[in-house]
Order: sequence, then C-alpha cells, then structure tokens
Amino acid sequence: MMGIGSHAPTSPEFTSIHHRRFHPQTTVDSPHLRLYPLGMSSSDSESNPNQIIEHIVLFHLKPDADPSAVDAMMSSLSGLISLDSVLHISTGPVSGRRSNPLPFTHMLHSRYRSKSDLTSYTEHPAHVSAVASSKPIVDDVMAVDWVDDYFPGSPAVSPGSALRVTIAKLKEGAWDSEKGAVLGLLRGVKEKFPSIEQLTVGENFSPGRAKGFSICSIAVFKGENELKELDAQSELLEIEQNDVVDSVLVLDYVVAAPVQTASL
Repeated sequence: MMGIGSHAPTSPEFTSIHHRRFHPQTTVDSPHLRLYPLGMSSSDSESNPNQIIEHIVLFHLKPDADPSAVDAMMSSLSGLISLDSVLHISTGPVSGRRSNPLPFTHMLHSRYRSKSDLTSYTEHPAHVSAVASSKPIVDDVMAVDWVDDYFPGSPAVSPGSALRVTIAKLKEGAWDSEKGAVLGLLRGVKEKFPSIEQLTVGENFSPGRAKGFSICSIAVFKGENELKELDAQSELLEIEQNDVVDSVLVLDYVVAAPVQTASL
C-alpha cells in the first residue's frame, strides 16, 4: 500500500509495526536470514542472501478526516503483515518534515525479499481492499521502491526506532555517473554516523507514483536522540547543493509499539 500525509496525534492508535514470523532456522532476529534475489527461488538464494526491497508510501490525509477512519486505515494497512510476502510493515504519522514542501502526514514502510513478493503484496485482495477503503480520507499519495543489494541481518525495525527517509529528485538529463555520485553521498552517511543501525540506499524502480523522485534512502536510528545528532550536521545540505539534484524530500518517523489487530 502506498503512503499518506497530515499532522495527527502520535498515539499508539495511529502507529503500528509488525514483523513476519519465520521458521525457527530463519527467525527475524537471525543474521543469516535469507533475502532472495529478484526473480529467484529459495533454492537460488545463496547467490545474493543480503538483498532487500524497500517500499515507502507517503500519504497526505484530509484535514477533516475522522480520527476513527484514520485509525481504521492504519489498522487495515498494518494487518497486511499477515501476507506471506511481507517481511516487515509499520505505519503511522510523520514526526518531522524538511526541505521539499510536499505536505505528507503519514507513512507506510514495508520490506520484501524480491520484486515479485512486492507485486504479490500489491495485487493481493487484502491490499486492494485496504487501498480502496482509505481513498475517502486521502488527499495525496506518493510511493517509491528500491533494491538494496547488501542488507545483512534482520529486516525488522524495533519499536522506538527513529527513521530518516531521504528522497531526491534529480534534474532532467542526469548522467548515470552523476546519479552514482548522489547514491554514494547517501551511502557515506553511515561512516560519519556510527549510530545509524540500518541504512539502505537505491534508485526507485516504480516511477508511476513517485512524482519524479528517484534516489531513495532510509537510515534507522535507535531513537530520536540519535537522529538529532544527524540534524546537527550538514548531510542534507551536501545533497541539496549537488549540481544534479533538483529537490530533496526529508521525512522523520518514529516506530511505535505494535498495535494488536485482527488478521485479514
């Protein structure tokens, strides 16, 4: 499901997180969790055991949306963890916005083993139903997807973690080498900030609802205090000042404790 946005209370009803249960030999806490490469079956997974697919949906909810309808929407989206293809999913309000003026207020973040698993999720009747039921309270939506080929360890994001989502729009005609320089700049943030627990960076492969944005990154911190350390530095300015970058969207999001929801 793709994203939402609008200022809303940060109560547990508005935010939820779930992780897929794995067989005992590949639990969510195992550093040896196999994430299958695109188009490959489990028997082929040894060729790239560290791949992960990131899916971000940003929503702008209508200012007059009924809180109970927002609760129902978040609950419906979070319930999609019941789908076999979903490794991780969390939903809730955006806690901070910087740079680009797009007024997104809520976010969905989920992870998959492969592009085919992401497709299975988007085409599943439960997802289609969740999207349809949310439309009356959604003003705008934006979604991006990318592959990170080196993501060892668990796909889970712990409750209380703070996420910094950075999405850049490049100027028309940017060369591949110039795109690579922007990707490298984002990847280099982890060397400067050891407090980043997880980092994925990649190029969006789903342009239909991306509003022209193409370079994507998620940095996961233990909590908001660690995220504030990043704010004290100039990492955003470095990206904005790159000659090929047209604009940058930066969103912060704090993962709340799981909310119990009925299985779909």
